[in-house]
Amino acid sequence: MASLASAVSREGVTDVPETVAPPAAVQTDYEMSATTLDLTGAESPIASDCSAAGDSSADEAEIPEVSPPPTAPESLKKKLVLVTGGAGFIGSHVCEHLLNRGDDVVLVDEVNDYYDVRIKRNNLRRLRDGWGVDRLRIYEGDCADADFMADLWAAEMPRHVVHLAARAGVRPSIQDPFIYIHSNVDATTRLLELARTHGNDSFVFASSSSVYGGSKKSLFSETDVVDFPVSPYAATKKACELMAYTYHHLYGMNIAGLRFFTVYGPRGRPDMAPFKFVDRVSRGLEIQQFGDGSSSRDYTFIDDIVSGVVLSLDKPQGYQIYNLGNGNPVGLKDFISIVEGATGKTALIKVMPDQPGDVPRTAADISKARELLGYEPRVSFKDGIERLAAWYRDEYAVMGEEPETFGVGKTQDTITMSKSTSMVSMALGSHGEAGCL
Repeated sequence: MASLASAVSREGVTDVPETVAPPAAVQTDYEMSATTLDLTGAESPIASDCSAAGDSSADEAEIPEVSPPPTAPESLKKKLVLVTGGAGFIGSHVCEHLLNRGDDVVLVDEVNDYYDVRIKRNNLRRLRDGWGVDRLRIYEGDCADADFMADLWAAEMPRHVVHLAARAGVRPSIQDPFIYIHSNVDATTRLLELARTHGNDSFVFASSSSVYGGSKKSLFSETDVVDFPVSPYAATKKACELMAYTYHHLYGMNIAGLRFFTVYGPRGRPDMAPFKFVDRVSRGLEIQQFGDGSSSRDYTFIDDIVSGVVLSLDKPQGYQIYNLGNGNPVGLKDFISIVEGATGKTALIKVMPDQPGDVPRTAADISKARELLGYEPRVSFKDGIERLAAWYRDEYAVMGEEPETFGVGKTQDTITMSKSTSMVSMALGSHGEAGCL
């Protein structure tokens, strides 16, 4: 197997920069020396002076106990975080949050054309322009590619992983289940094996609320039986949860699986219902409503999802599955009305029959995430749709042609390696079609 350095050199791209050490100011916040606090056990200069002056009380005085220097909470320590699917919707927002708070990020993404590549390229450009190569390294490749990922791990040695790369979508998985097994199950197993081999402190991966299948319950809980998926996509996400538990059981790894409930917001996936509705209503195009409009979804704004992802990373607690949702499902009819208000346009609606694979309702019981993580969604659906509509109007609607790709030799800050023919979709949400197209 060729080393990563040689692979990069062959492609004409600069060598991988070494991981940036934490700034001295950050270190000294939590690594106060014992000498500075006079906790070394050596005789205090003050005590020596008193003895020399003949003050006998100094010998008898009790020296007050001093607490040891504080240890930095795990959430405040500078991390190097591997984020897969970092060019996509959730992934790019997670990278942005981590970089903003001072962590370094290794970003991996295949940048395939599952949806509008312009969005993904602009996400990468936004991150690259904001933080540069000292804080961010970008790799393009398939997470299931053994050689690619082994070389990357050897070069970067990340101990914190946020695995968001996957093939997403219910209906496409029915048409081609094999790519979902490759991109979801194979890739997740590959990362788990690398993490346990090289050492890992916290491993977070994206599951989906689709694992709840056609449950008739009004509230979905992590304790529900999820042995009856209704799509290959859902089956692969359940398989990832089982594999993650196995690695925790065998090797004691800290792993958190996150069941996302229909994520939306600026830079969102165009195949998801919120983006579709904002797009088509804005352009005066017909929207297809599948069913009678009674279906409902627990839509979760991207900022709330990012909060849950990062809390899961910072608070490893063995093996855990968390629902990350809003907890307040929105009916399809109300959804359309809110989109009309945010866009200032009237929707043209065509009613269609229900679609196979869709579930009638998703509602998240988020009490576990609240209790163990301190997770608390804050953005209402109305506010979130207004933010999505503003991004669509101000950025996406005026977006030009696909930017020049970060290909071999084209940039100094993107590391491009050979890609396999399989496709790994970026930031995944849940099955969020919400009974509509």
